[in-house]
Amino acid sequence: MPAAPDYLNPCIPPNLRRVAIPVVDATEDTLEGFGCLVPDLSSADVEIVRWPAQGWRPVDSDSGNEGGTTEGVFVSEWKGDVLYGRNDAVDGHYVLGYATDPAQAKEDHDRPPQKLLVWHANYHPDGGQLFFPQVNKPFLAPLALPGDDVQPEDFVCFRFSGREGLYIHPNIWHEGIFAISGKHRCFDRQGAVHARVSVDFPREFECLLEVSLA
Repeated sequence: MPAAPDYLNPCIPPNLRRVAIPVVDATEDTLEGFGCLVPDLSSADVEIVRWPAQGWRPVDSDSGNEGGTTEGVFVSEWKGDVLYGRNDAVDGHYVLGYATDPAQAKEDHDRPPQKLLVWHANYHPDGGQLFFPQVNKPFLAPLALPGDDVQPEDFVCFRFSGREGLYIHPNIWHEGIFAISGKHRCFDRQGAVHARVSVDFPREFECLLEVSLA
């Protein structure tokens, strides 16, 4: 079984090729299939997926989906060229991305980033996930439709105004929410099982996803 990614020390090789992915405004139409906009917290339920059967005997219809949800605050914050993430709902701490080649990234400045380089994404087979902004400022979310044969070119980066939240369906590739500059905070609610399936772009595809922030 492969080891889980080292989210705070991804050890990314220098000078990887970059796959530019499109940035589109998040609307009900553009998010179709990925999830939906959330106008307020009371309007969104998190889907929980029933535990899969191991053989021909089905899982009892009144079981297998009772793990419920967990919630907390998701923080995305730039420190120089490095974008960090923290998910209090699952006690997660991550390097989400970079503003320059990771080997050259420095944290000792406050220049606004001009691009975002993404090294990792994941999906949750056990449930959906809700992000609702606690500050009214735009944020980004790169997403791809389900499938373990996902390719870097399958990703689309959605830009949110900050007035509405994001709900993503189970099995949608994602990586939290991304501050465009400075710091962003979102309320996060997701399946409590928190199963995670990962794609590591440097190791699988020798590339990074590139998002223009201009």
